[in-house]
Amino acid sequence: MIKKDGRREEFDREKLFSGIRKACEKRPMPTGTIEKLVENIEADLYGLGKTEIHSSHIGKAVVSKLSEIDHIAYIRFASVYYEFSDIAVLKQAVDTLMDSKLGAPLDGQLTLIDAAEIARQRRRSKQRHHDGK
Repeated sequence: MIKKDGRREEFDREKLFSGIRKACEKRPMPTGTIEKLVENIEADLYGLGKTEIHSSHIGKAVVSKLSEIDHIAYIRFASVYYEFSDIAVLKQAVDTLMDSKLGAPLDGQLTLIDAAEIARQRRRSKQRHHDGK
């Protein structure tokens, strides 16, 4: 595997599993979901038939698969993988997710952000600000 800085190291299945497990921590997932995800990614990588692969290809595969499984785990993993520098970048990622077809709640999950509730909070905040002047 070729790292971002050009170093080469062997593919470490346990490292992949650990990173995904951290992103999925305390998320409502059926038993075996993470193991199956790792198996699918590993099979996809071997299916490429290459002796070396860039770590970015692995990261993109994880981000893609997590976006289909759990939106919170996706955001957690993406924030580390894409190295979000501040809250604005995180918000942009959430907005992009919500604007895409992937933004709909997955089975068994609540919506990522309730747009109606955000609008209510903004109105309350504006009213408090206005009343305070």
